[in-house]
Amino acid sequence: MPAIEVRDLRKTFRTRRKAAGMRASLRALVRPAYQEVEAVRGITFEMEAGEVLGFIGPNGAGKSTTIKMLTGILYPTGGEARVLGLVPWEERRALAYRIGTVFGQRPQLWYHLPAVDTFRLFGKIYEMEERDLTRRISELAEAFEIRDLLEIPVRKLSLGQRMRCEVAASFLHKPQLLLLDEPSIGLDVVAKQHIRDAIRRMSRQEGVGVLLTSHDAGDLEALCKRVIIINHGQIVYRDTVSNLKRRYLTTKEVGVRFAERVPADFRMEGVEVLKVGRYGVKLRFDARRTPVERVLSGLGAWGDLVDITITDPPLETVIARIYQKAADNG
Repeated sequence: MPAIEVRDLRKTFRTRRKAAGMRASLRALVRPAYQEVEAVRGITFEMEAGEVLGFIGPNGAGKSTTIKMLTGILYPTGGEARVLGLVPWEERRALAYRIGTVFGQRPQLWYHLPAVDTFRLFGKIYEMEERDLTRRISELAEAFEIRDLLEIPVRKLSLGQRMRCEVAASFLHKPQLLLLDEPSIGLDVVAKQHIRDAIRRMSRQEGVGVLLTSHDAGDLEALCKRVIIINHGQIVYRDTVSNLKRRYLTTKEVGVRFAERVPADFRMEGVEVLKVGRYGVKLRFDARRTPVERVLSGLGAWGDLVDITITDPPLETVIARIYQKAADNG
């Protein structure tokens, strides 16, 4: 049985229309005007048990609204969904014992208390035996490298440390499915890698399925085999991450800092030079035509490297390319 089954799922919000001008504002107090906004517009997909599925898109695409319907927080306007065989908005209590959730911008840990206190509170909520709870906290502390953080008030933790504790808390009751909504938002590169490593390790060890929403293409590469891209409430792309990378994540940008000053005539074959500074350069290249290894070796020929970063194009750029390809084929 699939972990998630979604058929023609829809969600429309009714919002008050903003009035322009003083007279219109006064009139709106007596007779307000409303408009309907379609946040999710008939999406259909399945997710297998134990799968790590990327569910991505820009702000306002409908990702979080979909997650909230799948957890039972929101009722849909139309369509059907089953999560672990349950209808979320009808069997929310039963579902809560079998899933874990993380909303990156809405913390679940008590701000002024140590994280371990929230862990123990959750253990009581999930009706865990004291011995099992203590053992589980120890397992998660090791897996997420948070043993030294558990006794520190959450307000004193860095964002990366707090998010590690947040994700660990979602694994406390050994869920069958984890729904992660932007777990790496605002984190630096090192903190993101800690989160990714821990999620991947726990998913493999315990067979937990993960539905992951993110703006970061790096999260997809590190964790997911398959990806669904949603925009304006509709699914615009679904395929394996490897195919997505091969088709759309081919352009790379490279930022380099050298130990010595960069020559004014800096150039490289097969690479577009975007910017040349005193000690650094910024480059762009197409990995289909110019292999990454050739770029790195070419940079080494210009001097000793102090730092280097390689980034993918923004997700919005990827979605624009997908739309363009669909328009060209249509």
